[in-house]
Amino acid sequence: MHIGLVGLGKMGGNMRERLRRGGVEVTGYDPNPAVTDVPDLPALMAAVPAPRLIWIMVPSGKVTDSVVTDLLEVMDEGDLLIDGGNSRFVDDARHAEQAAAKGVRYADCGVSGGIWGLDNGYGLMAGGEKADIEFAAPVFDALRPEGPRAEGFVHAGPIGAGHYAKMVHNGIEYAQMQALAEGYELLAARSDLIHDVTGVFEAWQRGTVVRSWLLDLLVKALKEDPGLDDIEGFVEDSGEGRWTVQEALDHAVPMPAISASIFARFVSRQEDSPSMKAVAALRKQFGGHAVRSA
Repeated sequence: MHIGLVGLGKMGGNMRERLRRGGVEVTGYDPNPAVTDVPDLPALMAAVPAPRLIWIMVPSGKVTDSVVTDLLEVMDEGDLLIDGGNSRFVDDARHAEQAAAKGVRYADCGVSGGIWGLDNGYGLMAGGEKADIEFAAPVFDALRPEGPRAEGFVHAGPIGAGHYAKMVHNGIEYAQMQALAEGYELLAARSDLIHDVTGVFEAWQRGTVVRSWLLDLLVKALKEDPGLDDIEGFVEDSGEGRWTVQEALDHAVPMPAISASIFARFVSRQEDSPSMKAVAALRKQFGGHAVRSA
């Protein structure tokens, strides 16, 4: 299979490489001439055989809107456009309508795995018509972790379902990181009693009910910077957490833990705190997100 990939940043660039390792031919386009395979979108269309599968991996919001519009100007009837970025699920209906007006098929896919996905594989949550998801199956199989498909991929439902599932995933992620971070702050506060905070977390990595990849990443961050002295406790939120809470409000679903984790990030922008340093360190570890140096 030969596909086009638009957006070759931290995620997109690694995805291009994993797809190629998995036997999928990829022609990538990015405005950065240092990473792009072709000079522009018309050249991308010329390189990929029809019916084309074009996957976009760009920031959500206005950037995605612009890329979708520009791609639909050069794509042909019968092509399939997949948005693999972190778009809000309500945007998918609008983009699908735009695509349908040009005879272009549309699907969405939530992607999790961060900068580690190149070697470990990505968790994939797809939304769209069954035939379109089946058409893209070789791409999903190359990107997901090795093993049974159900352990790294789901066709979650119709258009928008993939991004909705990824939104909820990220809301849960917020709460899990916050719990680890608050535990770190409490352990660090009792330096008179706890002499090896990193060792405590390391001891939890096997055999305990709180073992997880996020815990592993926190141990890695603490080994690199035991007191997290090089990180400012300022934490951004990328949108999905807010959208999750908004959905909870709209559907009267109680979400005290996830909601509290969002508000904790707002607190981090007002004062430095050990727990927010831990959250910032975790985001850097799994996603390569920028941190503010202390």
